[in-house]
Amino acid sequence: SGRISYSGVSMKVSFSGSGDSYMLNQLSGGQKSIVALSLIFAIQRLDPAPFYLFDEIDANLDASHRQSVAELIKKQAKAKTQFITTTFRPEFVNTGDKLFGVTHRNKISAINTIGRKEALEFIAEVPAT
Repeated sequence: SGRISYSGVSMKVSFSGSGDSYMLNQLSGGQKSIVALSLIFAIQRLDPAPFYLFDEIDANLDASHRQSVAELIKKQAKAKTQFITTTFRPEFVNTGDKLFGVTHRNKISAINTIGRKEALEFIAEVPAT
């Protein structure tokens, strides 16, 4: 009949020891982020890459989860894996080893090394989403 059928992986997750589990489509954005990051870090333990590039992976997380993820990245970075992350949140800024600011003027972007204080001041000016 010309129909193509796809099959894939179905996943149920639990966030507590109570045994309640949920399908991915039932989760909030933050919960989906935690599941995705858990999978990435599990794979990284088995088959590490030399570096990871994460773009605002903390955007949907609450402060306690952002802190936990930032600390996990800091710990994993000690194992000779480099992590490059973008963020507008203080938890990642406070655990980063080297910070960069990106400015955009007259259609030209520039990247400069900045201090922690300057980075925290910058993200404090960004409206929360």
